[in-house]
Amino acid sequence: MDVARRLYLLRHAKSSWDGPDLDDHARPLSPRGERAAQDMAAHLQREGIQPELVLCSTAMRVRQTVEALPLRGQVHYEDVLYGASAADLLSRLREIPDAVGSAMLVGHNPGIQELAVLFAGKGDPGLTGRVRVKLPTGALVKLAFDGPWASLAEGVATLEALVVPRDLEPRLFVPRCPPARRVHQSARLVRENWLSTVNNPIPGGSP
Repeated sequence: MDVARRLYLLRHAKSSWDGPDLDDHARPLSPRGERAAQDMAAHLQREGIQPELVLCSTAMRVRQTVEALPLRGQVHYEDVLYGASAADLLSRLREIPDAVGSAMLVGHNPGIQELAVLFAGKGDPGLTGRVRVKLPTGALVKLAFDGPWASLAEGVATLEALVVPRDLEPRLFVPRCPPARRVHQSARLVRENWLSTVNNPIPGGSP
């Protein structure tokens, strides 16, 4: 009997390029990336997302992303996931024990994006199209599939959700300005009223 499973693919949050002498593996998150990781942490908390197993690249930007998240499952940092191709990531996922019902993979593009596109055979075509065009830093893809982890292959999963940092940013209220035409009309009315008062003074009023 097939068992429904959840797979979360998370691209690390935005990294900093301020240290040109830093090795790529050692690059940390930028301030923007840190905020995005905190926003994603709040999203996971709200949605009750708690994968049983989290597989992560060992890169610093991935570590800092994961450390910001409220994860209670087993977290494994693996060197082979740093810069891994979609094929390498697929091989690793197929090794997950069947006792695990949900897993998260945290890594890098292009591997994470290509893997999401590879798996997403069902679901909203518009959503799949968005993932195909771009998977920004800090984006989370939620997939569901039936069967053992070893059965993961092209098109077997349903793409259930795509969450990008922009979706999680607080929305600031910006009051709408009145159309220019209305502003001009209001100014004209004020001028006409003033001219009317000047040309027709109130009886007994000051000159």
